[in-house]
Amino acid sequence: MFQMGSGDGVVEIDFLERRLLSDTDSNEDNEGEDGTILYTASFQEMEENYVKYQTAQWVLYSLLLILAWGIGLFMLLYLPVRRYVLRKDIQSRKLYVTANAIVYKVTRPVPFPCFGVLKKEKHVLLPSVADIVVEQGYLQSLFGVYSVRIENVGVRRPPSDDVQIQGITNPRAFRKAVLTRLSNMRSETFSRQLSVNEDLPNFGIGYSTAARIRQNIGIGVTSNLMSPSKSLRHELFPQSGELILQKLEEVESSVKRVQTLIEEQHCQTSEVD
Repeated sequence: MFQMGSGDGVVEIDFLERRLLSDTDSNEDNEGEDGTILYTASFQEMEENYVKYQTAQWVLYSLLLILAWGIGLFMLLYLPVRRYVLRKDIQSRKLYVTANAIVYKVTRPVPFPCFGVLKKEKHVLLPSVADIVVEQGYLQSLFGVYSVRIENVGVRRPPSDDVQIQGITNPRAFRKAVLTRLSNMRSETFSRQLSVNEDLPNFGIGYSTAARIRQNIGIGVTSNLMSPSKSLRHELFPQSGELILQKLEEVESSVKRVQTLIEEQHCQTSEVD
C-alpha cells in the first residue's frame, strides 16, 4: 500500500481500514441479467493498485490544501474512511457486454458510510457507441491503472458526459469485445439490407410489366378514340349499302308505276281517235 508518514502511521491506517471492512457485509446482491452476456470485465486483480493510486492522489491533494488553506489536515484524517469507500466501490463494480448494450453497475458507500450507500446502474446501447478510448495518465502509469471512456455517436459532447471507468484489469480486451460486437451488428444489418435490395428488383419487374400492359391498353383505347372513322367505316358501310339498295328498289318500282300510267294514257288517247 501507499506509505504515508512513519511506520506507526501506516500500521494505524491498515488497522482502521480492516476494522471498517470487517463491520460491513461483503455479500453482493444477485441481479437479473437482460440478455446473454458476451464479455465480463474484471476489477479484482486491480483492486490494490487502484486503491494505492487513489490514495496517492488523495495525499497529494491533501498536502497542497494544507499549504493553501489548512483543510488538507482533515483530508489526511479522513484517509482511512476514504480507502474503505474505494475498496467497497471497486469490489461492487460489474461491467459486462450483452448482445445490445454495455451494462455498468456499482454500489458504493456515501462519503460517510453510516448514512448508507449509493447505487449506480448505467446501460449504454451498442448502436450509440462510437469508440472505446483507453487512457492512462502519468500518475496512473506508476500504479498500472487504466481509464476507459465510452464515447457516444452523434454530436460531440464534452468528455464529462461520456461514461468513464477506472480500474479495469484488461481494458484492451474489453475494448476488443465491444468493437467486435459492433462489427457483427453492422454486418448483420448490412446483410439484411442486401437481402431486401435483392428482392426489390423482382417487384420492379412485376411493376414494369403491369405498367407496360396498362400502357398498351391505354394506347389501344386512345387509338380507337383518336380514329373513329375506321370503326365507323366497318360498322356503317354495310348499313349504307342496304339503304342504297332499298332506295334503288323504290326508284325502280316508281319508274315502273310511271311507265304503267303513261301506257294507260296512251291507250286511252288511241281509242278516242
